Amino acid sequence: MSQVTEYSEKVMDHFSNPRNVGEIENASGVGTVGNAKCGDIMRMYLAIDENGIIQEAKFKTFGCGAAVATSSMATELVKGKTVQEALLVTNKAVMEALDGLPPIKVHCSLLAEEAIHAALWDYAQKNQITIEGLKPPVTDIDETEEFYQQQEE
Repeated sequence: MSQVTEYSEKVMDHFSNPRNVGEIENASGVGTVGNAKCGDIMRMYLAIDENGIIQEAKFKTFGCGAAVATSSMATELVKGKTVQEALLVTNKAVMEALDGLPPIKVHCSLLAEEAIHAALWDYAQKNQITIEGLKPPVTDIDETEEFYQQQEE
């Protein structure tokens, strides 16, 4: 039996009209994460200026509508922010900005958060800098998803 999933108008808008799709040539940071269970793959590109401000953010996502919508919203949320502010964009912030996600699609927002972190990690590595609070990226969100589920119990 198929499961009917309700999406907010914002999720539908970001799925139908995704913002910031594409690649940034010579990006300051690129992060790729995925979820082996559902097959979603998200790649985020960041252009960061000399003051540590994210001037541009783009994404390429292979996955469901919710994965596309969370990628789109995540890029919108980090543009114009400092590297440190972008680090604070959580999966919950992405979900709230989209007016929520069905429980079965929460992992998509985790992908978005981890893609931001992976791109910031790449930027930090390329520039030999440390971004306080930034941990090495997780490439498969399954590990993270289990961690988040344990936190909510």
